[in-house]
Amino acid sequence: MSGHILALSGGVGGAKLAAGLCAVLPPEQLTIAVNTGDDFEHLGLTICPDLDSVTYALAGLNDTVRGWGVADETWQAMAMLSRLGGPDWFNLGDRDLGLHLTRAMHLRAGESLSEITARLTVQLGIAHRVVPMSDDPVRTQVETDAGWLDFQHYFVREQCRPEVRGVRFAGADKARISPGFIQALSRPDLAAIVICPSNPWLSVDPILALPGLRQQIAALTVPVIAVSPLVGGTALKGPLAKLMAELGQPVTNLALAAHYGDLLDHLVIDETDAADAEALRDTGLCATVTQTVMRSSADRERLASEVLALAGKVD
Repeated sequence: MSGHILALSGGVGGAKLAAGLCAVLPPEQLTIAVNTGDDFEHLGLTICPDLDSVTYALAGLNDTVRGWGVADETWQAMAMLSRLGGPDWFNLGDRDLGLHLTRAMHLRAGESLSEITARLTVQLGIAHRVVPMSDDPVRTQVETDAGWLDFQHYFVREQCRPEVRGVRFAGADKARISPGFIQALSRPDLAAIVICPSNPWLSVDPILALPGLRQQIAALTVPVIAVSPLVGGTALKGPLAKLMAELGQPVTNLALAAHYGDLLDHLVIDETDAADAEALRDTGLCATVTQTVMRSSADRERLASEVLALAGKVD
């Protein structure tokens, strides 16, 4: 069927649905715009965790057991770094490091993050289009008792232990939407926007914080369909439930939908949260109950097909 799908994705959870969408849609019908608010500079390299999670998932290289990085990884570089007294709190496997070194080389040569991402995905055999949300730096930071922490310091170094009092996206007010993202938004055949099951506050909000983007999406007449990252009133991975509670939000699909506000047309929730559906529909939102946990490629493809069916894309 004709029509283009624009997917917004964070890291691990979002990457699973992105992989499912790639399995059921031809390359010309899908653009995946990925959060870069998690990006940071480390060891002289620009690390892009969410872009890399999506890239590895689509290339079939991701470590599904550990949940991040490359499968069958080795750690010799990190072992030497630690032995030499370097900062070893953020693990970079040897194969993963090769990607970061390649990205750094092209960044130093003056290429944009969009150009580099297109190059890397093609070289890894990915036919579908993966674009960063912006080529300009946006850095997610969380407010804690110790002050503002860069996201990776909070998430990895501090293991999400500090209580979060606020979230901000440094640089977002000056960042420009990437060319590939703009192109997808402007397509006359755009059929739907799918928000993958990523943390709304930490993975989707940085995307929506780009100047004018939320207004552009709201002005579109296509459906905006989100898959909830909550399952059974909590998150399978990551700090979403903890973060919602610390920000004074009930850990529910209703609170998650309210956070997106009138941007959202349809929320897909897990069958363990079926009791939430009626309250969601009472707000005027469409709600679909299904199995959202993706443990296998079959799960990913099934959920992708169900989401696309909501947009009238597949039977």
